[in-house]
Amino acid sequence: MCLLILAHQISSDYPLLVTANRDEFHARPTAASHFWPEYPELLAGKDLLQGGTWMGMTRSGRFAAVTNYRDPSHTPEAPRSRGELPLQYLTGSQTPEDFLSDIAAQAQDYAGFNLLVGGHDNLWHYTNSDTKGPQNLPPGIYGLSNATLDTPWPKVVLGKAKLLALLETGPISHRALADVVSSQQLADQNSLIAQGLDSTMESTLSPQFIVTDTYGTRSSTTLWFDAKAQASWLELSFNAQGVLREVQHKEMSLADR
Repeated sequence: MCLLILAHQISSDYPLLVTANRDEFHARPTAASHFWPEYPELLAGKDLLQGGTWMGMTRSGRFAAVTNYRDPSHTPEAPRSRGELPLQYLTGSQTPEDFLSDIAAQAQDYAGFNLLVGGHDNLWHYTNSDTKGPQNLPPGIYGLSNATLDTPWPKVVLGKAKLLALLETGPISHRALADVVSSQQLADQNSLIAQGLDSTMESTLSPQFIVTDTYGTRSSTTLWFDAKAQASWLELSFNAQGVLREVQHKEMSLADR
């Protein structure tokens, strides 16, 4: 997962709104989102190489997502896959605070990551790339890419502004949410330089929706939990040319709320 824009507890109708792109090498084997046979409550895509996931939810209203923290100058190998992290939360029963406290104690086992966990009424963030520790997020609009939460990369700034405009004008739909992270426009070079992103590679990776032959946006997922304890999930999967090839749409009532 490389771009995630969400609204947490700022709409009375939609306590949680999420729109996200997963960027990955096209050669990496992946299963589209589905209810996992071994975890029937879990709706998520699956990384077929390591067995984890990048984002998912459960029928009881748990939500989790992970992004890599990109630091080209410091990329040590790590013994464990970051895809384990959302999977562990989604298939467990710990509170977000307790779960992240446990993860913080073993953070050195993973390469750099950002992790969001919570549900319809709370949302927590933790990264092993600074010393802040787990953070309980207040209501707001948040953006996350491959730096720390709300780092003002152009694609993040654009996504937050578009989601705010959507909330102000409506209506909420999967199509409208997907548009929040759909821009294929390269970021302005001066904006990238201001964030220390001045290489050719960073320019190539600067759009919200990335299209290259070997690496790019593999899927876009939109999700909401509404005030009536209903959830709606839509995942669009794309080929290396950015052409839609598969759609997964799930509606469900959230149990145990």
